[in-house]
Amino acid sequence: MNREQLTYLVFGVILIASLVIDLGLLSKKNKKITIRQALLQTSFWVGLALAFFVFMWVENGSKPALEYLSAYLMEWSLSIDNIFVFILIFSAFSVKEKHYGRVLLIGILMAIIFRVIFITVGVVLVEKFHWILYVFGAFLVFTGYKMFSASDDEEFDPHKSKIYRWMKKVLPLVPHDGDGKFRVIENGKRFYTTLFVVIIMLAAIDLVFALDSIPAVMGIVDTKTPGYEPIARLVIYTSNIFAVLGLRSLFFLLRSAVSKFDYLQQGIAIVLVFIGLKMLGAHWIDQWMDKQVQVFISLGVILTCIFGSIFYSIFIQKKGVPPDVNDQSV
Repeated sequence: MNREQLTYLVFGVILIASLVIDLGLLSKKNKKITIRQALLQTSFWVGLALAFFVFMWVENGSKPALEYLSAYLMEWSLSIDNIFVFILIFSAFSVKEKHYGRVLLIGILMAIIFRVIFITVGVVLVEKFHWILYVFGAFLVFTGYKMFSASDDEEFDPHKSKIYRWMKKVLPLVPHDGDGKFRVIENGKRFYTTLFVVIIMLAAIDLVFALDSIPAVMGIVDTKTPGYEPIARLVIYTSNIFAVLGLRSLFFLLRSAVSKFDYLQQGIAIVLVFIGLKMLGAHWIDQWMDKQVQVFISLGVILTCIFGSIFYSIFIQKKGVPPDVNDQSV
């Protein structure tokens, strides 16, 4: 068994054990999650991801380990932005708090499955058509620019989304949660509840976010060096899945505070533009800068932009927003 196979084995064991613990101990039906429990669970997932970073360093060396850490931080920061949309979806469909945990867990499990498929297809395309990285780079620059310049008025409306309108056309829906059920029988006919709609929307929204995050991770990871492909795939899979696994506990931890991160979107946008430009200029950058140095620079930019934008959001009042306006709306 080589190092890559051993790392996959350890990751698989950690993933299965964590999901068993999450399903068996932390996801009881109709159970509300307190802030303290959310903090403990978030600490558990982040600690697990960082422990895997140490394992990666020991087994595979500093370069893939730092790529993994950079990719994980990128995904984790995008998860916070993702959570804001999750909150809008739960609010729009009046999901009761006692159903939050179970709905989030199922939606995230679906997102993991879809992401594995999405990553696999993306990696195969990059390995066969390397010029696609330039397309990804241009896409990230454009997305980052749009994200940075987006106004507060451009808020996502779940009821006007394409996925919801599609579900209304093809599925018989009822405007209630069926007391925690996903399907109900009314007048002899089968209908799908709002909880089922929310689960599908959570998975679909996560895939939309994956359109940004997965190309961004490919811009962080070395996908060009011959023979490095197995490690690159490992880094992309593990960083994505670890970030998604922590999404549920992060939701409960940040749901009352995420609206305070007014400038996080701009921080993420700068990172996306940086990675996009790095992908577009990879041919020239590789000629005068070592891959290890590039990884350190990427990690530094990600840490500075993400945590800098969070701290800036906390200490700087957004222009035109009355003090404590977010607290009044919670």
